[in-house]
Amino acid sequence: MKYVIGDFLASNVAWFGYNCLRYFLGAAKGASSLGAFLGSHMIVLGQITFPLMMMMVYYLTGYYNNVFRKSRLQEIFVTLSSTIVNVTIIFFVALINDMISNERGINYELIALLFVLLFVIVYAVRAVITGITSSKIKNRKWQFKTLVVGCGASAFTFVQKMERMRASLGYDVIGYVEIPHENRVKDIGKPVYNLDEIEEVCAREGIQELIVVPTKQDSAVVLNAINKLFPLDLPIKITPDKYNILLSRVRLSDMYGEPLVDLSGSNMTEGWKNLKRAIDIVVSIIMLIVLIPVYIIIAICIRTDSKGCVLFKQDRLGLHNKPFKIVKFRSMYDNAEKEGTPQLSTEDDPRITRVGKVLRKYRLDELPQFWNVLKGDMSIVGPRPEREYYANLILEREPSYALVRQIRPGITSMGMVKFGYAKNVDEMVERLRYDLMYLENMSLLNDLKILVYTVKIVFTGRGV
Repeated sequence: MKYVIGDFLASNVAWFGYNCLRYFLGAAKGASSLGAFLGSHMIVLGQITFPLMMMMVYYLTGYYNNVFRKSRLQEIFVTLSSTIVNVTIIFFVALINDMISNERGINYELIALLFVLLFVIVYAVRAVITGITSSKIKNRKWQFKTLVVGCGASAFTFVQKMERMRASLGYDVIGYVEIPHENRVKDIGKPVYNLDEIEEVCAREGIQELIVVPTKQDSAVVLNAINKLFPLDLPIKITPDKYNILLSRVRLSDMYGEPLVDLSGSNMTEGWKNLKRAIDIVVSIIMLIVLIPVYIIIAICIRTDSKGCVLFKQDRLGLHNKPFKIVKFRSMYDNAEKEGTPQLSTEDDPRITRVGKVLRKYRLDELPQFWNVLKGDMSIVGPRPEREYYANLILEREPSYALVRQIRPGITSMGMVKFGYAKNVDEMVERLRYDLMYLENMSLLNDLKILVYTVKIVFTGRGV
């Protein structure tokens, strides 16, 4: 809230100061006095609307996502980029028609003054807040309750080294969590908890961060342990010196002290994450409205083809392993799983209706999932969500599946356009490699490519 309030006040001051300079540089266009100019309808309206618009841009940059341990260089870059965007928008919305005729030099000065005022004032406020925050963390006035997952020699040495540092990183280690088959250090000096009770411990102790420091052992054991951490919805970091399967996506969270790899988020920047979510919301609203005629036609076809509900809901695992109800058009006969055991469909599955075959071929059964996107359960592009039963089977075969849980699942994915529906667990594991490739290369450009290929499937019924 300090950053939000600070940015809002700074943006108002910068815009007010800019309007004052506009008056003295002759851009008032007939105003009798500074008071009359600042009190005019358009100036007052701008003083209200433009700072609010700036706040939207600040939000989309992801600046407010993580407010602790900010990088000073990154803060300068984010403030600079958001200032450029804000000045560009303001110029085309409000200033392009207010330029002083035959005074190109003054016009350039006005734009430069707006940029300098906005950047300097906003960054100055941010720098003060960040400086105070950083000082309190380094002086151990602000600490974040942390559990170290691992209780071997590596974990013990890591904690000892961290606690001896002159400037704190903010981790207040209150205990360790034992990884199965690990050689535990005797007299470790802090409580040691079992991995199965970590959810209870985190809730009881108010844990804010998790650091995984395993000793040398099978990476599958480590990944299985990490998989149990994702549902906690806490920042997860790991020491980066032992596990090549994780090193392929190294994103250092700390440069000072022991470097740690962030496992709890994707490799997209916070700004791109916010922009991706904003696009998801806008596009899903548009699609839910535009596709109403298509929804009606498909609903009529389903009802006339077989008995049962038009829509089909099923439990799936989403972001951080949290369950949600996915919504699809029903493509199978009712009670397709009478025995209660989950079953994957095959190409000639007798449970699939005549209409269902067409819907599945062209991926039309997925269209209602724009509602899941709007709710925040899913994204338009992301790894396909699995049922818990199959997710556990995949995890046994391929522990790296745990890494997929850190982003929202999607309506379409690289796996769906390159591989398609899986008929058994072997094919699900094979399709997983495409989801892992997507995880390593997440970007809005790649999302666009996947959407283009998805449209091709919709019109041709074939993947790529």
